[in-house]
Amino acid sequence: MSADPDCIFCKIAAGRIPAKKAYEDEELLVFHDIHPWAPVHVLVIPKQHIESLDAVGPEHHALLGRMMALAPRLMRELGVVNGYRTVVNVGRDGGQEVPHLHLHVMGGPRPWARG
Repeated sequence: MSADPDCIFCKIAAGRIPAKKAYEDEELLVFHDIHPWAPVHVLVIPKQHIESLDAVGPEHHALLGRMMALAPRLMRELGVVNGYRTVVNVGRDGGQEVPHLHLHVMGGPRPWARG
């Protein structure tokens, strides 16, 4: 599994930087965002370093499917019952702040909407 030694999400996935985990398996890690936009805001990341959605190839299709399929389960487990939002920012102009593929999953009582 590839990792970038300078990537903060790779360091979190490796356990070198602490995070409040919500889920973990061999391929994925889910942790709570340190700057949440909603009452419940988690990030779903592959443990493998993939810079962005632009870097995804056919070999990643199953992984992307697992990331998306995990969102409903996580929200139920975290008590979100009235809907949630999923967002993948791509590139600097797309709002991606960390160059490691990640899916934001946000929910909870409104008003928390931001862009």
